[in-house]
Amino acid sequence: METDFETVSRLLMITDQMRLAQADPMLSFPRGEIADMREAISRIRIEGLFLDEAELDDLRKTLSFAVELENFFEGLDDQKYALLKELSTINCQSSTISSLSSIVRSIDAILDRYGRLADNASPELHRIRRELSNAQGSVSCTLASILRQAKADGLVDSDAAPTLREGRLVIPVPPGYKRKIGGIVHDESATGKTVYIEPQQVVDANNRIRELEGAERRERIRILQTITDKLRPSTDLILSSQRMLAEVDFLSAKVSLANTLHAIRPELIDAPLLDWSEARHPVLWLHYAQQNKPVVPLSIRLQAGENRVLVISGPNAGGKSVCLKTVALLQYMLQCGMLVPVNEQSRAGLFRQIMIDIGDEQSIQDELSTYSSHLRNMRTFLRQANPYTLFLIDEMGTGTEPLIGGALAESVLRDLVSKGAFGVVTTHYTNLKHFAEQTPEVVNGAMLYDRGAMKPLFQLSIGQAGSSFAIEIARQTGLSEDIIRYATDLVGEEHIDYDKQLQDIARDKRYWENKRQSIRQKEKVLEERIARYEEQMSGIKAKKKEMLDQARQEAADLLQRSNATIERTIREIKEAKADKERTKVARAKVEALKEEVGAPKRLKDFKDLKVLKNTLPAAPSSTVSIVRQRTLAFSRTLDIRGCRADEALERLIAYMDDALMVGAGEVTILHGTGTGALKQLTRDYLNDLNRQRRKRGKVALDFGDGDVNHGGAGLTVVQL
Repeated sequence: METDFETVSRLLMITDQMRLAQADPMLSFPRGEIADMREAISRIRIEGLFLDEAELDDLRKTLSFAVELENFFEGLDDQKYALLKELSTINCQSSTISSLSSIVRSIDAILDRYGRLADNASPELHRIRRELSNAQGSVSCTLASILRQAKADGLVDSDAAPTLREGRLVIPVPPGYKRKIGGIVHDESATGKTVYIEPQQVVDANNRIRELEGAERRERIRILQTITDKLRPSTDLILSSQRMLAEVDFLSAKVSLANTLHAIRPELIDAPLLDWSEARHPVLWLHYAQQNKPVVPLSIRLQAGENRVLVISGPNAGGKSVCLKTVALLQYMLQCGMLVPVNEQSRAGLFRQIMIDIGDEQSIQDELSTYSSHLRNMRTFLRQANPYTLFLIDEMGTGTEPLIGGALAESVLRDLVSKGAFGVVTTHYTNLKHFAEQTPEVVNGAMLYDRGAMKPLFQLSIGQAGSSFAIEIARQTGLSEDIIRYATDLVGEEHIDYDKQLQDIARDKRYWENKRQSIRQKEKVLEERIARYEEQMSGIKAKKKEMLDQARQEAADLLQRSNATIERTIREIKEAKADKERTKVARAKVEALKEEVGAPKRLKDFKDLKVLKNTLPAAPSSTVSIVRQRTLAFSRTLDIRGCRADEALERLIAYMDDALMVGAGEVTILHGTGTGALKQLTRDYLNDLNRQRRKRGKVALDFGDGDVNHGGAGLTVVQL
């Protein structure tokens, strides 16, 4: 465990950079095999010793991966992956990368892809293996011929086949016929019913095979010694690459665990601090993940000043010890440079020592009882505790008579607090709960319990002591009411009342926590709806602008066509010079134009044409009809009470469009008081409408509450 801030910070950052590099598909992090070559490489420092084929194959794979990694590090971004680039122990120098590549090529030249010495590793080896293959083939053919004849003569079994004994090819023969097949007996079966004979015809050939095998072995050793001699000057370079690969392998293992746990690098503070949100016990997380069960997260904060020590109480099997172990394990992981499973809002500090007293350390050999072992740990804690210590004590003070055990536990805890140490303790002792309430640096914490269902919730609630629910659990297990009542009398009503108060506090806190959660959910739904309404409003405004722009463009196009037609008609009438037919045709075109643009008056002579030339076209007759109908049906009051927000907004937009179109002088929008949501929606819309009118150079609408005698704040009066 590291205690230096810079060291821990670097370890966490380099682990995080490795995680990012492996997750980035654009980087294509290399994958390969790593073999531990340290012992083999150290051995060949001695002249005459050499690597065998399997070791050379492992070295080839390992160095190939090292070269890939070195090239990968060389191509990384200097800023984003600065620490990761420092992993290269040879600093990605092209000369040393070339040396590693050269070693790989040298091994490739003598080994095949299966890791065996290749036939072309040397000309001599190639010659020996060719002769050996020919000799073995010749012996096989001769033995096959002898065996066929022996089968035909009935000297051997029909399923007999050549086999190998002491490196020589032989045939199995029953003992009674061994003299009929001349040769050398090399072995016999365990039952004595078969002897293995090397026929005289292949003795010389088998001798030659043995000679060639010896020659092959000597040539193989010579080749391996030669390649090892080439490797020997590079042993330091190879070992350096091994250290880099080991570091990469270790980082990859930490990243793999972090990915499994969904762990992150929290904000690191150069001071003793523990501020975790939604922390999860790694082992419990992995165990529950296999069963598809959720882990209840832990949120805890210990900081200098107040709330430096947490006293956790609550029922048995309620999760107190798990909380304690979560703190211990995650803090240790963090100071070992490992990412931890906490929320991104978490912060973490460093401690110079973590003291833990969890479980039973009794020892018959050392004559230690359970309580004695706890006291020995407490003695060590009190001697070494300081403001940079984190102590974790499970079931503090247990193992002896409760009254004195609780008193000693409180005394030890008081001394640890006075030394400025940070800590988490679990307990059932009431006096420790009182001590936490009365001491500013100490805070109570409770493991919540569902009193109705009589089951633990495994949730830590900081700020209050927890009840052990001893009476309730005893009653649930079936103990008689007489026994429970007698126990209650022994303890005293004061203790029972205190425990009940703790239970009531826990119940009330759960109730209000559920209420807060419900409010948060409703607020989230409301925010989503508001966002959706704003998006719809933006769409409506954009559509409205698009329609207005399109209408203006169509009007401009119509005016342009009208002016062109008028000018052309005037020109034709002038050219006709009292030609009645041509003048009649020209006037007909103008009449048709009047029908198209809905001219407001009858054109009678040449002067009317001049007037129309510079006059905007009137609205089509269908539009005039619609406006007339809306004017007659328009009401000066809009009632949106009881409407949903989206429905009210839709009605309000349509109503104000009609009001502006018909030229209403004053309108009233009846929204009621209620929660004020509809009034706020109305005012927001009118403010937005005014902003749009100002942009277009129009006068803003005036609006406000109605007369107090006629509705007041329950309605909005708009002056158009």
